[in-house]
Amino acid sequence: MAEGTDDRALPATEELDLARRALDSGDLAHAADHVAGALARAPTLPEVHETLAQLAAASGDGGLGLFPLQHQTFIGAVVARAHLLAAAGRPAEGLDLLVAATANAPGADWAGVPWVTSPELAERIGPDQAARVLMQVCAAAPDPVPPADRAALAAYLTLARNAVTVHPEHSLLLGTASALARRVDEVPLAVRWASRSVRAAPSKMGEVWLGYALRSAGRTREALAALRRAVDHDPDDLAVYADIAGTLADHGRLDEALGWIERALARNPSFDCAVHTAHRLRFQRDGDVRHLVALADFIRDNPDDSHEHGDLAECCRGRPWLGQLTPAAPAAEEPEPTGIKAGPAARELEPTTAETGPAARESGAAAAEAGPTADEPGPVTAEAATLAPVARPAPPSAEAARRLRQLAHPAWPHPPAAYDAAVALATLDLPDLLGLLAHPPEAPQTALGRVLADQDPTLWVRCVQVWTCLGLLHHRTDEPWADSTRQRVLVGLARGAEVTEAALFALVTAAWVDPAVRPDVARLVTERLTTVAEAARERPVPVAASLAHLALATPDLDPGTRALARSLAGVPGGRQRGRLRALLRRLLRPLRPRIPGPPMP
Repeated sequence: MAEGTDDRALPATEELDLARRALDSGDLAHAADHVAGALARAPTLPEVHETLAQLAAASGDGGLGLFPLQHQTFIGAVVARAHLLAAAGRPAEGLDLLVAATANAPGADWAGVPWVTSPELAERIGPDQAARVLMQVCAAAPDPVPPADRAALAAYLTLARNAVTVHPEHSLLLGTASALARRVDEVPLAVRWASRSVRAAPSKMGEVWLGYALRSAGRTREALAALRRAVDHDPDDLAVYADIAGTLADHGRLDEALGWIERALARNPSFDCAVHTAHRLRFQRDGDVRHLVALADFIRDNPDDSHEHGDLAECCRGRPWLGQLTPAAPAAEEPEPTGIKAGPAARELEPTTAETGPAARESGAAAAEAGPTADEPGPVTAEAATLAPVARPAPPSAEAARRLRQLAHPAWPHPPAAYDAAVALATLDLPDLLGLLAHPPEAPQTALGRVLADQDPTLWVRCVQVWTCLGLLHHRTDEPWADSTRQRVLVGLARGAEVTEAALFALVTAAWVDPAVRPDVARLVTERLTTVAEAARERPVPVAASLAHLALATPDLDPGTRALARSLAGVPGGRQRGRLRALLRRLLRPLRPRIPGPPMP
């Protein structure tokens, strides 16, 4: 369904004026186009519906032939056809089209017209049809619906009220009405309708609807009881087990939650809801990233899950490198020595004035482009790389800078999602990518760019570095990883000074999406973290905490290195991290809370 971005930009009043002119001249096809345009902009305006009725009267088939359904149909034409179907005595078909429009553009009040909100409609379509329509609305709507979009669903809630009034004992209708009411924050009404549904005809779905409504009302004990009754109705519906586990975990009862999810996995170890919930709860229990990596592997190997899950993003949200980058930490705010024994490599990670200035950025990127010398092994190893200096990279092309500005952001759902997003840089050549590192473009003139410029300009440069290095992962992907340009360049950058963190994050991300590279990446991360720990024994190292968090995000890291990373990451440094969290709260819209189980209830 096309939303109407096809160069239509006229206000509804102008579309109506053109429609009337075309209608007066007998050009019904052009009149229909303009009526559709007016409906797309003002779907409840009475004058639009009056003109649509005139157009229907002038045609030979009630106007339906003027608004055919095709593979791609303008949304205004879909809505026009819905109203004409209702006028022709086929309101159920019209409702189906309105729901489709709502799913396509949920912020518009497509159904807010008299024939939908009339009590007579509920009598005409019957309870089963009304329940089916409400199911479709619930399937199309997020849970909960954002406050700004709730008014657009008011007509459907009115339909639910009318239908429940006419059919007060229809269990399925009451349950679906409860589901819609809960989504638009009519929680007491949702509880009443769900309770009536269970009394009318006890069933698994009735108990699920009641459990969800009670949970939204904060009545957790009663909600869990309802969900347990749902399990009694159907012990094989493992989505309900996941619901119970998620509810228990949300209220601090993690051991009970894990017990329920283990029961589900014992019945079906590959059931997607149970697997997602299990890995999320295990991560909540011990904070070990291996659970999230295992979940990412499951998602990659099972792309046809029953519905969308948000467990991986929920676990990664707000966590350094799992869901956002860390801010640059000034040396003055670095931790005191941690007691880790120093070694000969302790000075390697101590930035000098030259290493942290523009010259270091240039030489690091240039060295990465040059690649290893003949003495350096190709794959990732524990030995330090010796890179030959070359000329400074040229500035990036305007197109490269444009793409980077559109992409760069200080947060992402999880590492595989960041990898997927960075494909937008896949067609840039290597000089452009290195040019972005050596010559970071200015922040975009957007809300994000302005906030970064005002609050923390260095954060934008780090965004550029992170997303450019992620873009390098998509460079020449036809080359086998061990001998690839992308691996060689990123390893060189990771062993430099200026973009160490960004390059390491890209390599860690590669390990998330490709299990074959995990041993090499884990060795490199161990090498860098060990060097940092030795340096931190003698002097503050600005990147220590950040690299420790990177290590904690690395797949297949050995237990000793993970313990070392925990030690480094746990050292105070809260002012910088707290400032970033506050900044990200301003930048990021609230994400939809996780609603376990199937998407409909």
